[in-house]
Amino acid sequence: RDINPHIPQYISSVPWYIDPSKRPTLKHQRPQPEKQKQYNSSGDWYKRGVQECPQPCPKFYIFHAVATRYRKGACENCGALTHKKKDCMERPRKVGAKYTGMNIAPDEHVQPQLMFDYDGKRDRWNGYNPEEHMKIVEEYSKVDLAKRTLKAQKLQEELASGKLEQVNSPRHQWGEEESNSQTERDHNSEDEDEDKYADDIDMPGQNFDSKRRITVRNLRIREDIAKYLRNLDPNSAYYDPKTRAMRENPYANTGKNPDEVGYAGDNFVRYTGDTISMAQTQLFAWEAYDKGSEVHLQADPTKLELLYKSFKVKKEDFKAQQKESILEKYGGQEHLDAPPAELLLAQTEDYVEYSRHGTVIKGQEKAIACSKYEEDVKINNHTCIWGSYWKEGKWGYKCCHSFVKYSYCTGEAGKEIANTEASLMEEQPQQEEHMTKPKTLMEIHQEKQKEKKKKKHKKSSNSDSEGEEKKKQEKLKKALNAEEARLLHIKEIMQLDERKRPYNSQYEAREPTEEEMEAYRMKRQRPDDPMASFLGQ
Repeated sequence: RDINPHIPQYISSVPWYIDPSKRPTLKHQRPQPEKQKQYNSSGDWYKRGVQECPQPCPKFYIFHAVATRYRKGACENCGALTHKKKDCMERPRKVGAKYTGMNIAPDEHVQPQLMFDYDGKRDRWNGYNPEEHMKIVEEYSKVDLAKRTLKAQKLQEELASGKLEQVNSPRHQWGEEESNSQTERDHNSEDEDEDKYADDIDMPGQNFDSKRRITVRNLRIREDIAKYLRNLDPNSAYYDPKTRAMRENPYANTGKNPDEVGYAGDNFVRYTGDTISMAQTQLFAWEAYDKGSEVHLQADPTKLELLYKSFKVKKEDFKAQQKESILEKYGGQEHLDAPPAELLLAQTEDYVEYSRHGTVIKGQEKAIACSKYEEDVKINNHTCIWGSYWKEGKWGYKCCHSFVKYSYCTGEAGKEIANTEASLMEEQPQQEEHMTKPKTLMEIHQEKQKEKKKKKHKKSSNSDSEGEEKKKQEKLKKALNAEEARLLHIKEIMQLDERKRPYNSQYEAREPTEEEMEAYRMKRQRPDDPMASFLGQ
């Protein structure tokens, strides 16, 4: 393939040790196959199951079948082919196996040095023999068979002793004998009573007994709706997938009452029912214990409840006595009988929550304040109030477009009359423009003088434009000559070698003029021009 001409020379030039002819290529920039690491395939593993030697062998060594005679090149001491005499790990013999030809040691199998890539090092099942799993299956099948034989043997013994007849007797059916109920339960097969403990178990994860086989098929009621499916609006309550919690009410922006919906958020449980009173009772128990009273919410709830009730009664009595004593000493009962603050200051502490659209979500909407003036008073047969219509700085009635406050309503007829009057008012200034006064002789003379001045100005502007065109043509000729010289200079530079070109020889740091741009467009050669070959002739 052709090498990209934009690649620098120091990259495309070939070193002498790659190609003596020094032809430009990019082979030396690519990975060299002889320098790449060779990894073992994922199926390679250490060899197993080779026959072992009778004497104690070193670790990581597995032995092949034993030879019967000495082989050339083998160890002179033991006769194994895999090592020499100086590397032999066996006890030095008085007469080596080379000369006796007896007791030749088996050849060791040296385990290969495996080198895996990234995935091969992390393959946990590499080297695993699938037949090992069959041993586990066979073991479980044997255990199951032993259980069945024991159960059959136990049934035969009970049949021989007559216990099963007592279980099926009518006295047992009527509840007279219940001692053999456990025996009857044990006779059910494990496949049938697989779920017999499912109703008695605790919540999943709370209690676990490995001695009982428990299979719970339905951990939840199928009619339950997932929390995140109750309201599909992305701006509704946030669902935490890690803790599976939705603290806010998912139906908050829908206008539904929290008491009517089936689920109102996890926080709804904290603020409803007896939760608040329970928390107050617990707080009172802690405070009472700190002050010396031996009370506890779980240990003695009745005593704590009675103590808490008496405490609340005494607290209310103390507040009433304190209030009366202050009023007797300082007075001011008349200020307590004043109307509430929301009537005096038009402010309350009632909590009202609004949505982004302005609708009330929680609380009662604030009533619109009434003014001291009469509102929505319609007089003289008008259907709209005064001030419902405005035009051109005037207020009026919308029903008849009348601007007189105490006028009678004329309805649609009044609207038509008002529209015709407005149209007449718009036509009057146009008629006044057409009816102009006749011009005097002085005004006619002044207009003629102005026209003569305009004609003289046009002639002078025409002469100035001709001079400007001549200057533009001269500038264009100079620009064309400069463009031809520039093209010749570029042609000479391009013929030079890259390393011999002057620095920034093809760039100028200034903005070109209009004449230079026009000369560039005129001298530019287009490859799709059919007459491009005749430009230089």
